[in-house]
Amino acid sequence: MASAAPAAGDPASLNDGRNDFDFFMGSWNCRHRRLRTLLTGSSDWYEFPGTSVARKILGGIGNVDENEFPTQGFSGMTLRLFDPATRLWAIYWANSRTGILFPPVFGRFENGEGRFHGDDEHDGRPIKVAYLWSRITPGACRWEQSFSRDGKEWETNWIMEFTRAV
Repeated sequence: MASAAPAAGDPASLNDGRNDFDFFMGSWNCRHRRLRTLLTGSSDWYEFPGTSVARKILGGIGNVDENEFPTQGFSGMTLRLFDPATRLWAIYWANSRTGILFPPVFGRFENGEGRFHGDDEHDGRPIKVAYLWSRITPGACRWEQSFSRDGKEWETNWIMEFTRAV
């Protein structure tokens, strides 16, 4: 018989994963690095500045952040929702260019890193997507996005280096 997920407020719920993104709540400055072309074997990166502000929603079972890219002409937002039954996060992305909520990636934190995977498409073709949260300290963290056509060979195409804003 499967045990039920801990109820919100139950001491066991504090360690079930719902607080994994607490480190990211607040205001951040960010240095972005992105590949100019994706899934072409390119090594042509460009850099730009940004900011992010994250806050909890739905009593802490989720969170949202808004990202400003002042030199790029668009902004983005992330919606993260935690499922206590599976202990997995679903992470959704949207931007001001399309207004569309992209398909989610799913995963969790283990050993100080968050790994998330999902399916999407690029240029009309199906791809695999991976996010990695790492190098997490009270004042800094790193996020990476990678794409794969086959789930075996991965190309990192976006890196965000965050530092806490004062």
